[in-house]
Amino acid sequence: MRNPILPGFHADPSICRKGDDYYLAVSSFEWFPGIPIYHSRDLKHWELLTHGITDDREADLLKLPSAKGIWAPCLTWCEQEGLFYLTYSVMHSMNARYFDVDNFVKTAPEITGPWSETVYLHSAGFDASMFHDTDGRKYVVALDWETRETYEKPGAICLMEYDPRQKKVVGPMKRIYTGGTERGCIEGPHLTKRGDWYYLMCAEGGTGYAHAVTMARSASVWGPYEPDPQNPIVTSVPGDFNERQDWDHLKPRYFNAVSYLQKSGHGSYVDTPLGETYLVHLCARPFRPELRCTLGRETAMQKMTWTGDGWLRMADGGNLARAEFEPSRLPEVCWPEPPVQDDFDGPALARCYYAPRWAPERFATLADGALYLRGQESLCSLNKTSLLARKLTSVETTVTTRMQFCPTSFHHSAGLVLYYDNMDYAYLELYREEEGCPAMLRVRRLQNGVRTESAGVVVPEQPLYLRLTVLGRSTQFSWSADGQEYRLVGPVLDTSEFSDEYCQYGEFTGAFVGLACEDSLLHQASAKFDFFRYEAHPENDEAYFL
Repeated sequence: MRNPILPGFHADPSICRKGDDYYLAVSSFEWFPGIPIYHSRDLKHWELLTHGITDDREADLLKLPSAKGIWAPCLTWCEQEGLFYLTYSVMHSMNARYFDVDNFVKTAPEITGPWSETVYLHSAGFDASMFHDTDGRKYVVALDWETRETYEKPGAICLMEYDPRQKKVVGPMKRIYTGGTERGCIEGPHLTKRGDWYYLMCAEGGTGYAHAVTMARSASVWGPYEPDPQNPIVTSVPGDFNERQDWDHLKPRYFNAVSYLQKSGHGSYVDTPLGETYLVHLCARPFRPELRCTLGRETAMQKMTWTGDGWLRMADGGNLARAEFEPSRLPEVCWPEPPVQDDFDGPALARCYYAPRWAPERFATLADGALYLRGQESLCSLNKTSLLARKLTSVETTVTTRMQFCPTSFHHSAGLVLYYDNMDYAYLELYREEEGCPAMLRVRRLQNGVRTESAGVVVPEQPLYLRLTVLGRSTQFSWSADGQEYRLVGPVLDTSEFSDEYCQYGEFTGAFVGLACEDSLLHQASAKFDFFRYEAHPENDEAYFL
């Protein structure tokens, strides 16, 4: 099998098993619906099955800066109760290194719901996860973020007991672990139990080029925890180094030129009935030499094994994250391939569509075999925008749509977008300078908040075909009147600039492609889209990242 198993923005994976079914949840940050959940029966083929948060009233993300929002979900199955537990953090602010965050949990008998009311846990740190002990007791483990000047940053892993009957944490909070390496930036804890040992899996090194998966164990859930002598157990940069005093998560100096996967860390493991163990972890694939990861942090998988003395190891005996791994022996169960073209003729939007900060249904409507977007604020807004997008999963991708739109004011625009965050995007927009002037197309580019616009091109007053072509480092927009002959518009764009490493306002996510409509006058102008065609070739990506 080839990594990543989930290309594009799929960070902080958490995996669990219920019977013959495997479920994998990932972070969503400012995007709705929140917490994508994937399903597999063979650990080879994955389908986007559902989302953990579909009501934007449950997690109010409006006005939150990019990279805030829903962080690091933990998805677990409690066999004793017959319930899924979904634990997650909502990050509100990181100003002055005060991480203002709330942690929540909710439950459901089936992965598709219905989910219970959300229960507040605590606000001490982030990356909260739930552990179900064999005696029926439950515990919440998280990173307790340190704000005191004279204490080691970024903090320590903390533990609190959770009472499911009272639906709240009970008893004192205890700091139980500060790391199994000297890499620092500990986070992403998951507690499990195997035999008589409690295992604490963490991420260390920062979610950048020094990232790693580490392990520790204890005879008591409260510790003390003994670090694995081979830590880290999975990483993109093996070796020992002390970075406890450097709180910067990115650390590009630890880029490993011989590794296809970078930033490997933040892991979660699952056992199969065949005695196999597989670990999922985030990773990234940068353009070189700039080290810019346009596709964001992705999800990879490694085959693992347990040693005779009870430690978890990669199956090959090393700890360097592998681009290829031995697949499970579980019988294959394939899912239908998603259609390349969405004709918007279904009763609801496909699961692959997202919107920043609020639910797509707030502005997107399906009717008469078409999609209608009601214009909202500018794409620079942190509030209500009309952007319907899907994750870019390959840097060899062509996106095409057919749009009908009649702008009557300079307040109106609609078109096709390559989007990283509200301050970094490229927008092929149909607009009109003044009433009575011809309709025109141009490319609006936001680069770290600096706006530029290409020269306008006069186009006929009719439905237009719009296209975005991503070919490795180069991205180009074009348009057509008949869907056959396309004309280029705007400059050739540098694909690598739509990335964590280039963007100054957002981080942690990945590039999206989508459809947009703006109406900063009355929020009423509507654009009609007849289809959305997404042609990706992830099998060719390796050539661009080596």
